[in-house]
Amino acid sequence: MRHILVMNPKGGCGKSTVATNLASWYATRGRPVALADFDPQRSSLDWAGLRPADAPPITAVAGFEDGLRGVPRSADVVVIDAPARAHGRELNELVRRAETVLVPVLPSAIDMRAAANFITELLEVGRVARQQAKIAVIANRIKEHTVSFDELDAFLRKLGVPYVATLRDAQNYVRAYARGLGVFELPPYLAWQDWEQWAPLTDWLDSAASRP
Repeated sequence: MRHILVMNPKGGCGKSTVATNLASWYATRGRPVALADFDPQRSSLDWAGLRPADAPPITAVAGFEDGLRGVPRSADVVVIDAPARAHGRELNELVRRAETVLVPVLPSAIDMRAAANFITELLEVGRVARQQAKIAVIANRIKEHTVSFDELDAFLRKLGVPYVATLRDAQNYVRAYARGLGVFELPPYLAWQDWEQWAPLTDWLDSAASRP
């Protein structure tokens, strides 16, 4: 069973958007997937509650209540939506549950400073330091050809960890969330650009480089 943790201690960075769309990507490919929401704000659980009955199935789990106990043994992939402000012992406990950690970062000076401090802390977590968990960063909600994106792009390239995708700031994510869907479940004429931007991330997740 594969466990992918989406986390960043700063709220509002798009963790739940990445987690729900990643779960939907696996579901649309026929993979048995569970989405474990460890954030009491329950954004991922609320999204799962909106999911149409005829959509590819995703098992939603209230991780903030029961951990991963509700994940069925049949699940092939578990996507974990971490809470904000996870540090110290809580950070170690969350990383202990995963083989892969994804960190979305927004294009702002505040977010970049917070990400730099967090990546430093994350690299010192035992499982990461021992190469038992792999980490990568994602540029999230970007607007291309802007100074803010150029600054974020340069920052992420210097972090010393895999920088695997840039995801644009698009209304498609809002449209999809409101219907309990991922962008992969929107019509191609609407979402083809988003599919292209996700391809480097999903390719990396399918590669040996993303696994211990």
